[in-house]
Amino acid sequence: MSFSEMAALAFLLLMLYSFLGWCGEMVYCSLGQRKLCEKRGFLNGPICPIYGHGALLVLLVLDGGCENPAATFFFGALLTSAVEYFTSFVMEKLFHMRWWDYSEIRFNLNGRVCLRNSALFGAACVVLCHGLGPRMTALTVYLVEERNGTLMAGALFLLYGADVVLSVRSAVQIGSRLEKLHLIHEELAQKLERLGAEQQKAVEIQRARLEEALHSARLGVEERREEAIHAIQSRLEPLGSEFSHRLEAARAEAQQRMRAVCEKPDMFEQRLLSSFPSMRSLRHGEALEKLREYMENR
Repeated sequence: MSFSEMAALAFLLLMLYSFLGWCGEMVYCSLGQRKLCEKRGFLNGPICPIYGHGALLVLLVLDGGCENPAATFFFGALLTSAVEYFTSFVMEKLFHMRWWDYSEIRFNLNGRVCLRNSALFGAACVVLCHGLGPRMTALTVYLVEERNGTLMAGALFLLYGADVVLSVRSAVQIGSRLEKLHLIHEELAQKLERLGAEQQKAVEIQRARLEEALHSARLGVEERREEAIHAIQSRLEPLGSEFSHRLEAARAEAQQRMRAVCEKPDMFEQRLLSSFPSMRSLRHGEALEKLREYMENR
């Protein structure tokens, strides 16, 4: 078998196991929710590469599987959990997002992997190595050698590459959108703080004038007392109304800008947000919640 055929064989196996892993996750999540769940996975196509890479790693490291299925279960669970942990860590560093989190599940490691999923991965490795794997490899070898599978692999590679580019772009755009929402919120907070300080200063000036008027009254200038108090009160009432109007105007402007940011997600961004319902932003968690809330209300 030539190098190109070997590369095609490896890539087709990657795609095959990525597809089977995606199917398994869809079934598992749908059973847990008792309804058909949203499309799962980082990519737009019906594949989860993390399963494909995990399967190939297990087959390579365990040389097709251990003689004892129990050993295959243990080492398979260990290897696939390492793949999941590493993937979670890398994606978090790249996009500043925690794409999945098992913190609420017992026996988890930093929320990235958990014993329950590791056991399921181990069981899947037993099925892979002692049943499914040899058949899938034989089928893929047949496709490559007899059915020009190299062309098939090339076409799938182009689709896979385009999907990766689209999905990464969507993840970057979501991060940029959250950054904009965060900045709008920060600007609003600073503006409200500044307006509050201005209002407090204006009130203190009027209070000082009132105290001066009362002091003048105590010095015997009683006829000026009522006049000064009335004048100051007439200034305080519109002053409070003016600042209330400015505060509401600032909030309305910020809300309009936030809506403008939230109204632009394309179908790929929306799909990505739906595929990871437990995803959280490490930098702008509140902004992510606002984005999800807007999309749900819309």
